[in-house]
Amino acid sequence: MKRNLILGAILLFMGLGVYAQQDKSKRASPPDSLRITTSSGVTISINYSRPSVKGRTVGEDIAPVGKIWRTGANEATTFEVNKDVTIEGKALKAGKYSLHSIPGEQTSTIIFNKVWKKWGLDYDEKEDALRVEVPTEQNSQSVEQFTISGSKEGRIELMWGTYKIAFTVK
Repeated sequence: MKRNLILGAILLFMGLGVYAQQDKSKRASPPDSLRITTSSGVTISINYSRPSVKGRTVGEDIAPVGKIWRTGANEATTFEVNKDVTIEGKALKAGKYSLHSIPGEQTSTIIFNKVWKKWGLDYDEKEDALRVEVPTEQNSQSVEQFTISGSKEGRIELMWGTYKIAFTVK
């Protein structure tokens, strides 16, 4: 009886641990989203998690320059458009994509991958729908928590640490 009680308590705590991990609001990198409709009628939806710098150096310790980055944390960041668009002048069909990037000192690569339902570290270059090169800019102030913002003109900005990269959706 006592053994069953102890075993039951262990199973209960294990179950609570799994439940707590499923609550995304409790993660160290909380979820966030962006939904805008541009002046040309394109609806852009982005769902991502917001990791923090926490004393590390962006471009070295985290999101290293020259290496593929999941562009957020946890599950893959998703990017969805309701119409066919161009991004930096290159065509992208309406649909949902995972968003990856390769940070660079002068230019960065933004990647729209066809496989969007996955853990953020999963990546297969063969599934890329589009890659665009954009200038790497510097923020005047350091951004502690990774942030994505957008405007009615279709400019999407990704900011973290002292880095900022942006692309335009038309």
